Amino acid sequence: MEKSTSFESLIVWQKAHQFVLRVYKLTEGFPKSEVYGLSNQFRRASVSIAANIAEGYKKKGVKDKLRFFNIAQGSLEECRYYIILTKDLKYAQDVSNETNLIIEVSKLLNSYCKAILNSITT
Repeated sequence: MEKSTSFESLIVWQKAHQFVLRVYKLTEGFPKSEVYGLSNQFRRASVSIAANIAEGYKKKGVKDKLRFFNIAQGSLEECRYYIILTKDLKYAQDVSNETNLIIEVSKLLNSYCKAILNSITT
């Protein structure tokens, strides 16, 4: 496998970026009363996933890398809740695409973190 040369080449970042774009599109349909509430929080948390993957990518030390990826994981779980809330508040008919994508990002991020940990133990 060829070593990546930028965060943009990481599949986990690409999927996280796709999720951000979906969240922006989804939140466009939220009530105007949510502009400074759920819409803002959901967007910020989704951006945090991709941004922390990007920032962690460039960190030299394993602990630093994993710290940023762990922050991304926290933001990812925050977004899982916002998806549930969006559905429960009936702000969207169907959030299955967002749910499936966030699950995929979560699995990829977990695998990426494990691969980094395994690289230092071997």
